[in-house]
Amino acid sequence: MKKPFSKFVFIEALLLIAALILLGINAYCYQSREVDIVAINDSVQTIKEHWEAADFSRITLPQTQIMILGADESVLYQTDSKTFAGVMSMSAAIRKNMICIPVTDGDSLLGTVVIPNPAKEDYRFFSQRILWITALIMIVIFLFHASFLWYINRNVVRPFQRMKEFAAQVAQGNLDEPLHMEKNNMFGLFTESFDMMREELRASKNREIALKVKEKELVASLSHDLKSPVTGIKVICELLEVKVEDAYVLGKIKNIRQKTEEMNALLSDLLSAALDDLGELNVNCSEVMSDILGRLVEEQDTKKKVVAGEIPGCILRIDQTRLSQVIGNIIGNSYKYADTEIEVSYEFRDQYLMMTIRDHGEGVDSEELPLLANKFYRGKKHAADKEGSGLGLYISRELMEKMQGELLLSCKDGFVVTLLLPLA
Repeated sequence: MKKPFSKFVFIEALLLIAALILLGINAYCYQSREVDIVAINDSVQTIKEHWEAADFSRITLPQTQIMILGADESVLYQTDSKTFAGVMSMSAAIRKNMICIPVTDGDSLLGTVVIPNPAKEDYRFFSQRILWITALIMIVIFLFHASFLWYINRNVVRPFQRMKEFAAQVAQGNLDEPLHMEKNNMFGLFTESFDMMREELRASKNREIALKVKEKELVASLSHDLKSPVTGIKVICELLEVKVEDAYVLGKIKNIRQKTEEMNALLSDLLSAALDDLGELNVNCSEVMSDILGRLVEEQDTKKKVVAGEIPGCILRIDQTRLSQVIGNIIGNSYKYADTEIEVSYEFRDQYLMMTIRDHGEGVDSEELPLLANKFYRGKKHAADKEGSGLGLYISRELMEKMQGELLLSCKDGFVVTLLLPLA
C-alpha cells in the first residue's frame, strides 16, 4: 500500500523540482536590451533631412520598429502596424511606455519619432514565455494527478467497493459467489482473507444445514417409531374396556386411552412437520367424486358432534389421505377448544368447492387469526391448559396449498375454518 503512494510523492517532487529549475533558468537568462541613443539620434537626423521629401522608407533602426507622427499627430510612417496598434498620438505612445523623440527644425516642431521601449518589449516577451512554461507545467501536473486518481480509483476505490458489495452479499446469505481478485490488487492478502471467510461461512452453513436435516430425520424417525407402541397401548385399552367390568378401573382405562389418543395426535403432527421440513410431505392428487367428503368427515367425527349439510355433486382433484388429515386436525381442534356441535356446509365459489367447518365456541381474538396457522403458534385464550404442539393448522394449511387449494380462518358465531377444494 505504501509503495504506490511513495512513488507518487517522489515523481511529484521531481516534477516540481524540474519546474523550479526551468523557471530559474529562464529568469537567470533574462536580459533586457539597452536603448541605443547614438543610433536613435542618427535616425532622427536622417528623418529631419528627408522630412521635406517625406521619404522615410529607407530609415531603419536595428532590432526595433519605428513610427513617425506629424506635428498634428497624424501617422506619417510606421514599420509594423501590429507593434503600434492603438497608438494614434504621442500621449497614447507615452501611456504604452514607448520612447518619443521630437524632430525639430530650430524652434519649429516637425514631428515625433516613436519607438518601442526595448526593455519593455523584452519584459513582455519574457512574461509570455514564463506564462507558457507555467501553463505547460500545470498541464503536466494536472495530467499526472488525473492519472494517479485513475490509478487510485482502479486499484483502491473499486476493490473497496467490490468488498463492500461482497460483504452485503455475505450478509444476505449468498456464499457461493467468490470475491474477484485482480492480478495487481493492492489489497491481495486482505481480499484473500475475505474470500477465505466466505469459504468458512459456506462450510459452516452447510454443516448447520446437514445437522438440521439429521435433526429432522431423527424427529421423524422417533415420531414414527413411537406411534407403534402408542397404537399398541390404545388397542390394549380398547380390549380392556371390553373385558373389565369394574367401574373404577374402566374410568382409568378410558383416561389412559384418551391420553394415548392425544399422544398419537401429537406424534402425527410432529411427524408431518418433520417430513414437511425435509421436503417429504408429499401430496398425490387424483380426481374423485365429491361424495367422498361425507365419508372423510364421518371417519374423523369420533364424538358424533358433526351436523353436515348436503354435498353438491362434482368432481374434485384432491389427495384423499391428506384431506382426511386436514379435516381430522380441524375437528380435533373443535373437540379440544370448543366441544360444541360442529356444522359442515358446502357451496361453489369460482373454481372451488368451499367446505365450511364451524363450531360454536368462543373463538379467538381477531388479531390472533393471522397467526393461528403459523408453526408452533398456539392461541392465548384457551391453549394454556390444553395439550398441543401448535402444528395442526400449520400442517393443514401446507397440505391445502400443496393440493392447489386454500385454508381460511375466521370468527363469526364461533370459530370457522373454510377449505377451498379445487374442482377437476
